Amino acid sequence: MKNLIAADQKQFPEHMRPLGSATFPFRCHAGVACFTRCCRQLELYLYPYDILRLKSRLGLSSEEFLNRYTGVVKGSNPCFPSVIMVMNDNAEKTCPFLGDSGCTVYQDRPSACRTYPLERAVDRSPALGAEREFYFLTNHDYCLGHGEEKAWTVKEWVRDQNLQMFNQMDDLWAELDTLFADPSTWQGEGSAGPRQLLAFMVCYNVDRFRQYVNDQRLLEKFRLDKSRRRLIERDDQALLLFGFDWLKQLLAGK
Repeated sequence: MKNLIAADQKQFPEHMRPLGSATFPFRCHAGVACFTRCCRQLELYLYPYDILRLKSRLGLSSEEFLNRYTGVVKGSNPCFPSVIMVMNDNAEKTCPFLGDSGCTVYQDRPSACRTYPLERAVDRSPALGAEREFYFLTNHDYCLGHGEEKAWTVKEWVRDQNLQMFNQMDDLWAELDTLFADPSTWQGEGSAGPRQLLAFMVCYNVDRFRQYVNDQRLLEKFRLDKSRRRLIERDDQALLLFGFDWLKQLLAGK
């Protein structure tokens, strides 16, 4: 997912042309010779909602999932670390969730896997007056799925891959990540300072954040209607959304 500042489509890089309403051919299945080729030697960045879905699918705590399957790296954000999937330590560097018949966590696979063969960009330019999204078709030579006869529109692909909720959560994360990229957010603390550690916990370790919320009696400090409070108390996604809002208030007074 990329945040673009282009005011219109003419300002996209020359090699990037939004699909718009055009159709594209694609089908991935066990019959294509490249099946699961894209599940090897990956540089797969994980967003907070990806981790929430995966750790729940595997029946693990956030801490267990992070320790077992991820690493922390310096990504595109100059002030805040990124979380990346750690590949298996074998010759092909396969995804840890690749099985003999394909993806073993398919229903809860990350948004990047779900979106492929498309890439999604969000234009947040104030000149537009509203957020707009654009999709681009990838072009990996090894992928033979592009030669299949099945044709899709972007809307059909988004619906078929159940991307709606992933997109909504990723957009909220991108807004927060933009805040994290502002050095003033951290008040001169530097990397891994107390504010960054707190933000990382909220975004990526929802189980530890739940304990923090309970210990600090955090929900009692805000005017929350009863239905939302009850949902936050039992639902990880609702807690993550609350955490996003709380961080915006804590770090930027928003």
